[in-house]
Amino acid sequence: MPCPPPIHGRGAQSAALPQRFGLATREVDGDWLDAREEIDGPGPKLRTAVIEEHPRSIVSYNQSPDIPFDRSINAYRGCEHGCSYCYARPSHAFHDLSPGLDFETRLFAKPRAAHLLRETLAKPGYRPAPIAMGTNTDPYQPIEERYRITRQVLEVCLETRHPVTITTKSARVVRDLDLLAELARLNLTAVSVSVTSLDPRLSGLLEPRASAPAKRLDALRQLAEAGVPAHVSVAPVIPSITDQFIEGILEEAAQRGVRSASWIMLRLPHEVSPLFREWLSVHYPERADKVMAIVRSVREGKDNDPGFFTRMKPTGVWADVFRARFRIAVQRLGLNREQPKLDCSRFERPSANGQLRLI
Repeated sequence: MPCPPPIHGRGAQSAALPQRFGLATREVDGDWLDAREEIDGPGPKLRTAVIEEHPRSIVSYNQSPDIPFDRSINAYRGCEHGCSYCYARPSHAFHDLSPGLDFETRLFAKPRAAHLLRETLAKPGYRPAPIAMGTNTDPYQPIEERYRITRQVLEVCLETRHPVTITTKSARVVRDLDLLAELARLNLTAVSVSVTSLDPRLSGLLEPRASAPAKRLDALRQLAEAGVPAHVSVAPVIPSITDQFIEGILEEAAQRGVRSASWIMLRLPHEVSPLFREWLSVHYPERADKVMAIVRSVREGKDNDPGFFTRMKPTGVWADVFRARFRIAVQRLGLNREQPKLDCSRFERPSANGQLRLI
């Protein structure tokens, strides 16, 4: 059966409505599918739509034993970067939207995020701890240029001396270098940039609207030169697709002043698995079986392991190989010798009316 033509500029290749919540699905008649362009002409180009959302709170808390933070802020739902492997895609199903194309074309923005954060920080019982941004969807995806929500949150963090961390795939992070440098001077921030490959063509297929690898590496350089603790995340490692770049990414990052690094094995929760399999069938059909065989070998025969304590710890021969390669490269390059700890003692609680307290 021939592979369907790729949808250019998008990571997902279909809507892929979730089955977990019993949503209605449609099947397109095969005869019409074969002749649709002859009958109707080319389909309309996919456009990004943004809905403004007004939640009552902005800080999310978790008790997961697998991640090193207990609170986070997501300024946006959905992500226009469109990474084909994104583990956050299933969250769109909660809105009766597709974790496929809807996730990267029907976005939600929270313009009152900074105001809500200030309200949270003003509560008498609030105790500071690093707030993580970019844990679900990217805080510097393209619509940040219009909304500037991430910048507004950083302004509140600087004003209140509250620690904050950022994870991103976008070089847009350096547009806030003025705030990040000042936060770093006070030991209040660290920035992680995820680099998946060094091949711009491959990155364009995997992460069609994220910054090119060279731009991400240059962002790391600028962060390091400005005194911002810069971390490179080799994530995700996709066997037989991106694992060849592990050492190269670490070397390029170290040359640019990065001093810490991590890696994460590909995860395929819920609808991400069929979406990623579809992506493989379109772009790498000759490798699809090999890729998924290795993925399943590190997840005890399954596409994904959702369990606490194990979901971030792949096992098996291939996982051991990737882990050893990463460890050897890190040691050779002198990375991860120090683990910075952000300062929570500087926190200045704002008053309920938005002003900082004098005492």
